[in-house]
Order: sequence, then structure tokens, then C-alpha cells
Amino acid sequence: METFLIKALQLVLSLSLLVVLHELGHFAFARLFKVRVEKFYMFFNPSISLVRFKKINGKWQVKWFSPNVPEPMKPRLDNEGNQLTDSKGNVIYDPFTDEDRAQLDESDWRKYPETTEWGIGWLPLGGYCKIAGMVDETTESDALNAPAQPWEYRAKSVWKRLPIITGGVLVNFISALVIYGMILYTWGKEYLPVENAVYGYQYTDVMLKNGFENGDIMLAVDGVHYEQGKEIIEKILIDGKQDVTVLRQEDTVHVLLPEDFAQQALASGEKGLFEPRFPFVIADVAKEGSAYGLLQKGDSVIAVNGENAYVYQDVVAKLAEHKEDSVAITYVRNGEVQTQSLLLTEDGKLGVYMVDPYNNYLKTKQLSYGFFEAIPAGVQLGWETLVNYVKQFKLVFTKEGAKSLGGFGAIGNMFPSEWNWQVFWTMTAFLSIILAFMNILPIPALDGGYVLFLLYEMITGKKPGDKFLERANTIGLFILLALVLYANLNDIIKYFL
Repeated sequence: METFLIKALQLVLSLSLLVVLHELGHFAFARLFKVRVEKFYMFFNPSISLVRFKKINGKWQVKWFSPNVPEPMKPRLDNEGNQLTDSKGNVIYDPFTDEDRAQLDESDWRKYPETTEWGIGWLPLGGYCKIAGMVDETTESDALNAPAQPWEYRAKSVWKRLPIITGGVLVNFISALVIYGMILYTWGKEYLPVENAVYGYQYTDVMLKNGFENGDIMLAVDGVHYEQGKEIIEKILIDGKQDVTVLRQEDTVHVLLPEDFAQQALASGEKGLFEPRFPFVIADVAKEGSAYGLLQKGDSVIAVNGENAYVYQDVVAKLAEHKEDSVAITYVRNGEVQTQSLLLTEDGKLGVYMVDPYNNYLKTKQLSYGFFEAIPAGVQLGWETLVNYVKQFKLVFTKEGAKSLGGFGAIGNMFPSEWNWQVFWTMTAFLSIILAFMNILPIPALDGGYVLFLLYEMITGKKPGDKFLERANTIGLFILLALVLYANLNDIIKYFL
């Protein structure tokens, strides 16, 4: 439960920050072009808001846990004072006029439309920035009946509306670059050069199936040497490279991957394709473990039941074959080889903690950045992240890619089970890149959908009708909700199966 709460808190905090930054991008450009922003909310607020505040006559008014302010609309009346309805029997509303607002009580926030209502909702699924005169999912249909006012979005030229729409994406992308730069300046960059994995790598089943062997050290892809394992994975999965040169014991061999290897990797559901191997050396023994009193700190396991196994992954695999069974553990203690029989637990473990391999057996490379070095390095890292994400997006349209789509559960699991600020900010920067890219896709209800319609207006000189935009946004919102439902359903299926 604690692990779930830590991951959930990181996810909510990260997404909340990114959503607020995204909406601030829209807000900033709207105010730059003198367009009113009616509401700015973190989280959604159906019926009630946790807190809302508004500057009125130079003073801030704050209201806690109060019902939302009604929309500034009034029923349309005929000459006899009766409410008019449309063909479906729905009452027709008109926006408030200045005369209507003048009659409102001084405490009614609708009397002051020129200032923004800020607030925090109770539903932590995003947030919104309601821009006056903009047709979106928050727009009341009847609000479009009145003529466009000079302070409305729809009254501005297309050249002003375009930056208002793209402002959120722009801020998210710039935020990612800034965060990456901050990470490099604060913590630098540490990685394990592939050749420093002196015990080789442990490969997943899909890698073994396609020609790799545990202990192989990858040297090059298509004849090009890469220092980081992450780079090799990108070349294999994203760029579709197939010829991998590996060092196998003392021989150099080529592993030729099939064209559909990326699809195979997605279908396997395996999170990592390989990890470095390291010796099984004990750092401490748990009191409740089966090895307590028999093994001790510094012991190095070299065999299980007489079978050679000195690498951590090999020892774990052999122990798993003897759950709740007695096994003979051969180990080295102070230069002397000893053997001890002990009874394994039901999960096939000794109950020991391992020596950190990265501080003892695997030599990592540490890069440090000064402030002015971190800025261009952060820009480069952010750009490379975006390019790689765009390249791998094509996999979503394969059967395996569609099945691998994940929702909030999958995103939450990307965060560590223990709070780590470096990992948190790295994940936040990555999610900021994703949010920027996904929002610019040409789907109605997303920023990219609005951009598409604006480009149409630039080319044809004709502005799409408000009713058309309203229907397009409704369809786009339905598509997005269906995708979110599908992705989260995938999470549920994976969890139970």
C-alpha cells in the first residue's frame, strides 16, 4: 500500500505541475493579445470547487468548498416574457449584457468578467483554462449566439489565435528542456559504458530467442560503436537496426535480428531487454531469512548444489528451482571455499541483501556540467527524447503496440517505489515531452485539432463555423475518452492476468 501511495503521489504531482504549465502557456498568450481568460483551474471542478479566488476592485476574494459560480447566461424571452425553447424543447439562453451585469449584486463574481477566476477543483484529472469566445469542451452552445466582442478569442486574427493555441505545447516543451538542464546541472549524468559490464549482460527471453546469450557484451550496431546500452536499444527498437556485434567469451560474433523484432519485444511485455550481470556477494543477512546464522556479510556464492553459479542472476535462477527445499550453497569466505546446506523459503530465496554492484564491480562513467554547459546539454537531451518518442510512436499502430498502450497505472509504475528527486524530475521532463507531442496531434479537442482548423482558415480564408467546431470537439473528446478508457482497461487486464 505504501508503494502504491508513493507512486500515486509522484504521478499526481508530476501531471498537476505539467497541466498547470500547459494551461499557463495558453493563458500567457491570451493575455498578451488582450483576450479575457474567464477561469483557470488546477483539477476539474464539477458542481463544487475546493477553493476559488478572484481579484475584484483591487482586492482578492477567496471562497472555500463552495458551489461554482453560475454561467453568466439568461433565458431568452419573447415579447410576452415567456421563455423561448429550441426544436428539442430546450430553453434558449443568451449571454449577459453589460446592463444585466450592472443589475447584479456587488458580491456576485459574474459582475466582474474582466478578471480571471482562479481555483482548484476536487477531481485530479488535469485542469483547464477557459478563454472567452473560444469554442472548446467548456463552451456553452448559447454563448456563441451573441456577436463576437473585441476581448474574445474568436474576434482576434488567425495570427493571434495560433500562438494562443500552441502556447501550451510550447511551454511544455520548453519546460522539459529546462528540467533536463536542471537535472544535468544538479546531478550530472552517470551511466555504465557497455564495455564496463565485465560480467556481460543478462538478456530477456525475447533477446535469447533471437540469438543473444547470457554473458554477451554488445559492442556495435550495424558496425557503429555505442557507449551506452540505452543508445543500442534505441537503434534496435526505434531505428530498426538488425546487425548487433557482440563479444561472446573471447569471440566476436554477429546477432542478426528479424525485421519484426520491435513487435516481438512489445508483445513479450518485458520491461527491459537486458541488464548487467554481477557477482553474488552478500552485504547483509535478514534475521527472518533461511541464511541467517549460516551465511554472513562478504560471502561470495560460487555454486548451488555443486553447479557453478557465481553471477547473481544465475544463482537466483538456480535457487528458484528448489523452493522450500534443502540446497548446498558453496561460497568463498576470507579466501576459503566452504559449503553450507540450508532450507530455502517458499519463494526460493536465501534472505540476503546484495552488495551494490555499481559501487564495487561495475565502473560507471560520471559526467558533470557547469551551469552554462547544462543549458545546451539539456536542450540536446530534450530534443533527442522528442525525436526518439516520435519515431517509436509508429509502433502504436501495430497490433502489439496497441496492446501495450497503458493508462495511469502504467505511467505510475514508471515512477520508483521510493521517493527519488532525480528520477521524479527525469520522469516529469519525459512526460512533459509526451504531453507536448500528444497535444499537437491533429485531433479535434486537442491543441493540434485547433491548429489544423487555423491552418485551413489561413489557406482558404474561410473560418470554420462555431457549430462545426463544437461538433468536431465533441467527436474528438469522444475519441480521446475512448482511448483513455482502452489504455486503462489494458492496465487492468495486465494487472489481473
